[in-house]
Amino acid sequence: MKAYKELYHLLFDGLHRFSFSIVRSKEVAEEIVSDVFIKIWQIRDRLPEIDNLKVYLYTITKNFSLNYIHRNYKNSSLSIEDMDVEPVIEVGNPEDQFISAEIMNKIRTAIQQLPPQCRIVFQLVKEDGMKYKEVAEVMNISVFTVRNQLAIAVRKLAEALPSYARGNTHLVNKFSAS
Repeated sequence: MKAYKELYHLLFDGLHRFSFSIVRSKEVAEEIVSDVFIKIWQIRDRLPEIDNLKVYLYTITKNFSLNYIHRNYKNSSLSIEDMDVEPVIEVGNPEDQFISAEIMNKIRTAIQQLPPQCRIVFQLVKEDGMKYKEVAEVMNISVFTVRNQLAIAVRKLAEALPSYARGNTHLVNKFSAS
């Protein structure tokens, strides 16, 4: 039970952010992530068979989020690549909190303009700290595709924010470092 609680506290925020980027509802995303952890509790005896629990949890979260979309919207033939995924930016340290709302809006807009798969790859690598191989498994794409999508995202963000990038290298590095 203690390990389960630690796992929950360690991964809840990232899974919630990921689900929210798909379903666009904090409440629904919270419910989905809760369902993911219920599922993990139900199969806890089989957990040793899972190679990478983090990838497994993100994959379940993606599937539960897509299932929610399919159940609740008439155009249920959407795939994750077709969706208009909402970017989620969290600024955690005091230095980054001084960034003006205008700059954050520019960053959000630039991320929003990325293609959906590119946005999700960017989020999983840069915001959730996943490795390329883990993202490839969650998204069911190749590691090469993850690397290319991330390069596209970083290039497009740098193009969209050139004056900002010159004066605020600490935040740009946060988003563009591999």
